[in-house]
Amino acid sequence: MVASLVLVLSACSPTAGAASNPIDANTTGFWSHYIVFPISWLILKLSALAGNSYGMGIILITIVIRLLILPLMVKQLRSQRNMMKLQPKIKEIQAKYKSKDRDTQMLLQQETMALYKENNVNPLAGCLPLLIQMPVLFGLYAAIRRTEVLETGTFLWFNLGQADHMHILPILAAITTFLSTKLSMMSQPKQEGMMASQMSMMLYVMPAFILFAGWSLPSALALYWVIGNIFMVFQTLLINNPFKIRREMAEAQAALDAEKRREEQLTLKEQPSTKKKSKSKKKK
Repeated sequence: MVASLVLVLSACSPTAGAASNPIDANTTGFWSHYIVFPISWLILKLSALAGNSYGMGIILITIVIRLLILPLMVKQLRSQRNMMKLQPKIKEIQAKYKSKDRDTQMLLQQETMALYKENNVNPLAGCLPLLIQMPVLFGLYAAIRRTEVLETGTFLWFNLGQADHMHILPILAAITTFLSTKLSMMSQPKQEGMMASQMSMMLYVMPAFILFAGWSLPSALALYWVIGNIFMVFQTLLINNPFKIRREMAEAQAALDAEKRREEQLTLKEQPSTKKKSKSKKKK
């Protein structure tokens, strides 16, 4: 999805801006009238509330969008929690399919997915918030290009309608993308085989794509990514803190190990008495 965003937005002509194709309330077409114009209108209204700062308008609309999709994110985080609870069973399946050959790994994935289905856990729940944000990103790009005050507006050291000439925002966007993705993965069960390699690749490939995109796309998009990622980091720490989850899992595992040791000790204590009873029966 990020790759397609980079390719499509990078292919857009920078000359097709507000001067040649402005957006307003009278603009026709479903995309322009119902997606691009409302985003442009909301940014301008929020900017007015923030002292006519268009950069603050971008920040505020990012927060508004994040709050709107928060219920979906909470559902995603709950799904991750349920996945963590299934970790012991997942480990049993992984022990069952230790071989690294392709067929065995396919069986591992199939049985793992069956376990998720049985417990009403959706490992792809995190995709829906991303899918919802895609039209917002395209709409934000179009709103900036077709609204003159946004295309020419400035904030801090950069122009909202142009790439950051100091490349600070793309770097921040890549770093915050890595942090938010890392925290999200920390609260998920440990994967093995192909799934582990895929998740590891996503951890590093996504920030690389964001860096590449932010290098040439308008700074407003990079600002959107930075603020959105920071929001995501705090959201994860507050709602689904991976450090707390790992501590709870460690405590649960320690309690389970202690229970196993107690059972083993009881078994060892019972064995001698059983032997004595068998010997006494023989003497009789």
